[in-house]
Amino acid sequence: MTVAKTVEMSIAELSAEFGISPRTIRYYEELTLLPSVGRRSNGRRVYGADEVERLRFIQRLKALGLSLAEIGKLNAVYCIAGSTEQMLEHLAALLEERLQEVEGRIAELKALRVNIRGYRDRIAERLKERT
Repeated sequence: MTVAKTVEMSIAELSAEFGISPRTIRYYEELTLLPSVGRRSNGRRVYGADEVERLRFIQRLKALGLSLAEIGKLNAVYCIAGSTEQMLEHLAALLEERLQEVEGRIAELKALRVNIRGYRDRIAERLKERT
């Protein structure tokens, strides 16, 4: 992403920059994932560097498999404790959980692959027997 060092971005600019809809951005605001968004004199939303960085952080966490609820909890930990360290500790625990889930899914998929190959091979044998 190539966010310029601008002071303000409109919701359309932010939407284009991150490849998400304006509705998604407004939804993040509703969930207080993007708190204290400013407004121009005409009432339109305006996003500064903090909001851009927060949105980048949200997108990164979503890519790592965290839900919006989990991201909201991280936000709450940060806001309540006022500590980046506590938020990072909480994030580390969430990522460890996610890693364990991924490892479990990988094991399940490997077992499924073995089953599919075995079934495919049995079918191939039956087909050979018929010819």
